[in-house]
Amino acid sequence: MIGVLPVDIEPLEEITRDEQARTLFLRMAKLQRSGQTPRFLAELADDPDVDENMKGPLAEIAQDTQFLLALEEYIHRTQHLH
Repeated sequence: MIGVLPVDIEPLEEITRDEQARTLFLRMAKLQRSGQTPRFLAELADDPDVDENMKGPLAEIAQDTQFLLALEEYIHRTQHLH
């Protein structure tokens, strides 16, 4: 996997098991690959339905290319196991 150490597996596994989180993170990975992260960040900042305390962490994750691509790869590789 891309830059993932064994100690990093637990958070990936938690995200994989949570359908809403998995969907959100896969969407962010897709946006990251297509160069649309700035648009996502602008929409996130203006979205009144997203808790203000969540906007910062979500924005940080959305900009973490290495994490998102590693998570995406992990999900695709482990999909048949879940």
